[in-house]
Amino acid sequence: MAGFTIPLFRARAAAALTVSSDGDSLYVAAPQLHFLTGRPLVRLMDGNTVVFLSQITLFGDANHMTMIRKQPEQITVSYAIWDEKFKVVLDTVEIAAHTIDRRSAKDLSLSQTETWCMQNLAISALGLEPARPFWLRFELRSANERDLSSVRSEGGISIRGLIEAFSHRAGNDEFHRSLEAGPLRLIDLPRTVIRRTHNG
Repeated sequence: MAGFTIPLFRARAAAALTVSSDGDSLYVAAPQLHFLTGRPLVRLMDGNTVVFLSQITLFGDANHMTMIRKQPEQITVSYAIWDEKFKVVLDTVEIAAHTIDRRSAKDLSLSQTETWCMQNLAISALGLEPARPFWLRFELRSANERDLSSVRSEGGISIRGLIEAFSHRAGNDEFHRSLEAGPLRLIDLPRTVIRRTHNG
């Protein structure tokens, strides 16, 4: 994780969100972002499952008028009260293939859960010109009942519903963060090894 503290494009040196690449994908890092806190954490400690929705969007201009692509994902977190350990399931929408890629991890501490989630969130960098500037927005929010009703389907997860869930405004008592970085260029980004992992 130390490599993600490298300043990006100079003007973004103080940004809360940093971006790295393994050549095929872009990965985000936000060391100061903690989402297992407040109401979501209370619900987990009470034995409830909590769902978060994540979305990374790439834009071709600073005004976000030209969207290049977006990558929505669903994060499902549960807590084993007796073992005091977390389990997380990450469902990534493969939009082009109309499929869901599922990864999971278990027996994690709170900090390990947040770290695992961030390390496994990514968006394709294929087709981006190495020297052409682009902008990135990372959104993370806890899902409410309206979100879940649109995301759930008989097959498990509705790809369209997961994408459309971000058009719903988050409630005042829900976790919601939106972080941005840019302008960025592939040739300037720190390199990282492939971090997406399957566990459990």
